[in-house]
Amino acid sequence: MSGSNQKPKSDITTMSSAEYQAIAKKHEPPRAVLKNCLRAFLVGGLICVIGQCIQQFFMSVFDMSTTEASNPTVAVLIILSVILTSFGVYDKIAQWAGAGSAVPVTGFANSMCSAALEHRAEGLVLGVGASMFKLAGSVIVFGTVAAFIIGIIYAIFGIEGR
Repeated sequence: MSGSNQKPKSDITTMSSAEYQAIAKKHEPPRAVLKNCLRAFLVGGLICVIGQCIQQFFMSVFDMSTTEASNPTVAVLIILSVILTSFGVYDKIAQWAGAGSAVPVTGFANSMCSAALEHRAEGLVLGVGASMFKLAGSVIVFGTVAAFIIGIIYAIFGIEGR
């Protein structure tokens, strides 16, 4: 082969990583941070208001204390999240709201349900169960370790829990 048949290198192949990053950043669309924060605040706040209404319902109708009403309130929020995820509604809310829908307990329920729905064709044990517990495992481990560390801090400083 003669050297005259070779094509000259284009500018892209000789570009450094830093030059490429600068060009990519220049063409990246701007982020609407304020709008995204407002959406997250509104949806996260709405989820919390719904939770407060559910808790008030349990306190009024079933004459429960605040502490007694908290567990069934969380259970109802989880059930609502799973139902909305099953119908594809929660994912649309999450796309619009961003982190606002992920922070409350409903976001975790949505993640668990989505994993189960995605892998249901693989079977109940290896598909649904395994996929759900891949996600839940890290959350459970973090919660256990965090509770252990807080317990040690309480024991060292003599703080009594309620």
